[in-house]
Amino acid sequence: MTSDITVEHSEGLAVVSLNRPDKLNALTLDMRVELLDAFRDIQTDPRIRAVLLRAEGRAFCAGADISTMGKDDVWGDRARLYRAHQMILSIFNCEKPVVAAVRGPAVGIGLSMALACDVILLSETARFGQVFRKIGLAPDGGAAFFLQNLIGRQRATDLAFSARMVPADEALSLGLASQVHPDDALDRAALDYATDLAAGPTFALAGTKRLMRAAMQPSLESFLETEAIIQGQIIKSADHAEGIDAFLSKRKPVFRGV
Repeated sequence: MTSDITVEHSEGLAVVSLNRPDKLNALTLDMRVELLDAFRDIQTDPRIRAVLLRAEGRAFCAGADISTMGKDDVWGDRARLYRAHQMILSIFNCEKPVVAAVRGPAVGIGLSMALACDVILLSETARFGQVFRKIGLAPDGGAAFFLQNLIGRQRATDLAFSARMVPADEALSLGLASQVHPDDALDRAALDYATDLAAGPTFALAGTKRLMRAAMQPSLESFLETEAIIQGQIIKSADHAEGIDAFLSKRKPVFRGV
């Protein structure tokens, strides 16, 4: 059976791939756990000195697998959020440099995963989206934390409120990515970047990451606690149930503010 998350090691580099291309790499609960386990193993493996996070197919990640949403009680919803938060923290707090290679859409939790990385390289086909409002939710996976720290409150709020898709060139100009490449050049560019980091001064790079994290306030951990409280309430709203039903029925949602 093919795993939805694969990990390959070579000369100090771990390549972690989302491998569900037929579903645009939409994250299942099992994939979150697999990613969490993969990054925990990477953190403690002295042979690994850098990480490349990428995806198979034409999309980086289309967000969470919505077909599994709206079926839990309040405890199940909190457990789902907790798993997502632990996955994001495992990427963000990894002491090894983490490079993301993004082609096609990276939306919802998929965008949060990319933003949790240290450096993002984009294909010209890449598109970022905070689409939570379309299913009656607030941003999660630390999205508000990452966006406000990267691009400021006004632009972060606009992306969350509008739920519009941001093309690669705009993402670069906003400061959401470091490089944009032709689609057929992305994989090589990202691999070369990550391979160079794997051959670099490991402790100095880890120290650089710690300094970058220390400059961000509040901490991601404390922010995610607040996010869990707020999102845990919104998940039980009628508007969220309507958003899920509309998405699965391929119709426009009718939100009623409850």
